[in-house]
Amino acid sequence: MQDFVKILGLKHRREVAGKSAIFSGEHFVLEETDWYLLNLFRLWWHYGISFLRLQMWVEEVMEKFMRIYKYQAHGYAFSSLEELLRSLGGEAFVNMTQRSVAESLLEVGVTQRFVDDVIAAVLRSSYGQSVLVPAFAGAMSLAGAQGSTWAVEGGNKLVCSGLLKLTKANVISARVTGISLHSSEGRALYQVHYESPEGQGSAFYDLVVVTTPLHPSRSNFTFENFDPPIADLPGAFQPSVTSVVHGYLNSSYFGFPDPKLFPFTSILTTDTPDLFFHAMDNVCPVNVSAAFRRKQPQEAAVWRVLSQQPLDKPQLKTLFRSYYSVQVTEWPTYPRYDSAKALPPIVLHENLFYLSGVEWVASSMEMVAVAAKNVALLAYNRWHQELEKIDQKDLMHKVKTEL
Repeated sequence: MQDFVKILGLKHRREVAGKSAIFSGEHFVLEETDWYLLNLFRLWWHYGISFLRLQMWVEEVMEKFMRIYKYQAHGYAFSSLEELLRSLGGEAFVNMTQRSVAESLLEVGVTQRFVDDVIAAVLRSSYGQSVLVPAFAGAMSLAGAQGSTWAVEGGNKLVCSGLLKLTKANVISARVTGISLHSSEGRALYQVHYESPEGQGSAFYDLVVVTTPLHPSRSNFTFENFDPPIADLPGAFQPSVTSVVHGYLNSSYFGFPDPKLFPFTSILTTDTPDLFFHAMDNVCPVNVSAAFRRKQPQEAAVWRVLSQQPLDKPQLKTLFRSYYSVQVTEWPTYPRYDSAKALPPIVLHENLFYLSGVEWVASSMEMVAVAAKNVALLAYNRWHQELEKIDQKDLMHKVKTEL
């Protein structure tokens, strides 16, 4: 994603300082301060060296994951998610998609209290799920929570629109309804069917990449003439609700009767049955000017509230003293990681590829970008019969000898 931003001449959005805290439903279990050393002392005081063990674990995973950039720079690709993971971290990485992040962290000496307070809060704010999410997805989420995330000035969507424009692709503005298999001179040929306001249409292609999730809850996509047939993939998606509220925060609910004294711009929550929201934060515009400043805590501001169900009026009144507007977006955001164990395939047919399965390993823009490059390299290598570039073992050694 960093490379895309550079290629397109975009900029990182200016960061606006703000403090975070973790709320249990009754009180804050952890509060961030303006002083880095004091934050470290509080973590140590509450949780011992758990945060150091967490950091070492995440860094080890990320260090191995970063190998993918070297492999892709040399044109190597993988025909399955399992092969991709094995090339990065061996069987241990594959196993990390099958066991929970809680189990993995407890194994390396992180305390149960740290898992319940901090890890649970991070995963609720990112995936809207518990510490039972797979270890690999958890590691990616926790890596992002350590302050390395960033946004694009003008909105992240500029990356997508900019790349599409850069490719000079022939974009057909229509909804794809299905793919049927044909053959031409002994080679597979795919007819892509679609619907647009002008009516139904179709076109033939040598290679096709499907990027919509192929799950019954997300897609009414059809495949015709395939033998064996291409079946729907198992697994469900986690419903997520984002409420953007312009209003006055009810700081008393969080233990601050005087709103002027409320210091936090981001509130995460522990996995408490009575809590009806996962996280909330004071959001900044997509363009942050040099003169921009956050509203004072007693002023009306724009807050984003993440929850699993739409907030009703009593819940809104719990979080806000009063509000001017509420905009609600509800959609199935992430895989529900406890609903399927097997990873989806990348190759559906000879030259028919599937991209979105990577979300079942971990879901983020960077993961999808990496998976997209893998599919592009895989399609290219298969088409040109460069099979020595696919599913190779001991890639670290091969890449070193190529340098």
